Amino acid sequence: MDSELKNLRIDRSKRRSAEPSRWATRWVVIGVLILLLLGGWRFASDKLNQPAEVEVVRVKSISAASAPAGVVLNATGYIVAAHKIEVAAKVIGKVKWIGVDKGSHVHEGDVLVRLEDDEYQAYVLQGKGQLASLQAKLDQALHGSRPEEIAQAMANVKTAQSDLDNAKITLDRNNQLLKEKVIAVQVVDDARAKYDNAVYRVSSLQKTYELVKLGPRQEEIDSLRGQVEQARGALNYAETNLANTIIRAPVTGTILERAVEKGEFVTTSFVGDRGAKGYVVSLADLNDLEVELDIAQNDFAKLHSMQHGTVTTDAFPDRKYDGFIKEISPEANRQKATVQVKVKVTKPDEYLRPEMNASVAFASDDKPAPASEGPAKPVVIVPASALKDGSVFVLLEGKAVRRSVKTGATSPQGIRVEQGLVGGEDVIVNPPATLKDGDKVRQKA
Repeated sequence: MDSELKNLRIDRSKRRSAEPSRWATRWVVIGVLILLLLGGWRFASDKLNQPAEVEVVRVKSISAASAPAGVVLNATGYIVAAHKIEVAAKVIGKVKWIGVDKGSHVHEGDVLVRLEDDEYQAYVLQGKGQLASLQAKLDQALHGSRPEEIAQAMANVKTAQSDLDNAKITLDRNNQLLKEKVIAVQVVDDARAKYDNAVYRVSSLQKTYELVKLGPRQEEIDSLRGQVEQARGALNYAETNLANTIIRAPVTGTILERAVEKGEFVTTSFVGDRGAKGYVVSLADLNDLEVELDIAQNDFAKLHSMQHGTVTTDAFPDRKYDGFIKEISPEANRQKATVQVKVKVTKPDEYLRPEMNASVAFASDDKPAPASEGPAKPVVIVPASALKDGSVFVLLEGKAVRRSVKTGATSPQGIRVEQGLVGGEDVIVNPPATLKDGDKVRQKA
């Protein structure tokens, strides 16, 4: 009986061994994940391999004669005054009066500023007095001696001659008395000395008389003439400085800046914002405006002197002005890799102001070929959005085929393609950034 009961007892150890192991469960989970990944990869692969949808435009070939001339280059810059003038003072002084303000319109010769001129008036008076004094001396020298002066000189000679005669008589008498031994030798010596002095005095006065009759020497007259001219030059300089205390407009134009106020000190050289001013106003003729552009060296070959362009401003984009290239800088800017070009605005108006942003669309100079040369070569115009790095993508048998093209002028209709397309091609516009030559594509419905 016991043996039979043992056979009926459940063996729990064998039950445990019949349960699946932990590793078996893991392998089942991994297998399921692998199947899911393979399915996802296949689904994503199918999606990725689907051709990208692109927008396509069919381009046509047209004759070059009928193609719009368009624009070869668009450039941006600033409007500047062709000739901006900073009106400076020629003399130093304090501002006494200023009669203009920013924006004032002035004509050539109008008084802009007056400086205090007391010192300069004093210099003029001093110069006039010096000139008058020297001129009087010169006139005296040119007129020579007066008759009264000559007569006086002659009278002096005669008086001296009379004294000489008297000294001669006295000397002879004393010599006779000395022979008779009546007087001493000292008396004779004194008489001889007086006689000699009388001879010298007559000779001196005679020469003075002759000089008075001749008048001044030519060298003295020339010296006086030189002094008079020097004094006249000093007077002119003083008068010029006095006139320069009145600062006038050198040209007709508009005041762009008023740099001084009443009471400020003006000098002939710029010192600083808080020191003496080197100029009083700046002005320019606003009927003579230019657009200053920095053209990249890669685009410089598209432009030439006198080439026309249309000027527009950011402030008034609906207003257009004709202009032409007036000046091309003879040297390039190494740091910027640009060449400066100035475009003269043909007919500016009150809407244009210096330092405004401006854009210039340079027109193409292309002309149709003469009839003698046969028909003009056809060109194709494509949208600007179709160009990518000098190429376009053409939809051909479900693939994007890259074509290198040579472009020309730009017009509102698009960009001229002179080489690379013949017309009739389906060109992809706005190609995706990742699009490559040979990629499968399909046209958007």
